[in-house]
Amino acid sequence: MGWSLATIWWVVTGVLVAVELATGSFYLLMLALGAAAAAIAAHLGLGVNAQLVIAAVVGAGAVAAWHFKRRNQPAGPIAAENRDVNLDIGETVQVSDWDAQGSGTTQYRGSRWQVRFMGAGAAQSGRFVVRRVEANRLFVEPF
Repeated sequence: MGWSLATIWWVVTGVLVAVELATGSFYLLMLALGAAAAAIAAHLGLGVNAQLVIAAVVGAGAVAAWHFKRRNQPAGPIAAENRDVNLDIGETVQVSDWDAQGSGTTQYRGSRWQVRFMGAGAAQSGRFVVRRVEANRLFVEPF
């Protein structure tokens, strides 16, 4: 029992999708699109050379399109300032004492944290919003 070229292309497509799921490389899905296009070409009765060209053109075109789409998107915030990564961003803290360099401490989530003032002017005691977190230091702005 021999496999048809269409079956081989569908197996290649499945292998590429499985490897993408294991590695997380989205570009492999673009190559899987090329293999799927070649499988459809095989079902339509096109020759091996045409199937290879279709696989290469569709796969490489999808990779190039995805690359340019990603490159033209604005970069997201860094992890230290990204609420999706660190849920402390956007939370409020109460700071009562500041030193001359704009540093202080606060009680937050049951422990003592170092605080660094990011606003303009001199820091006054009061309520502040966490804008960035680095290790055990909160960078805050006035509320």
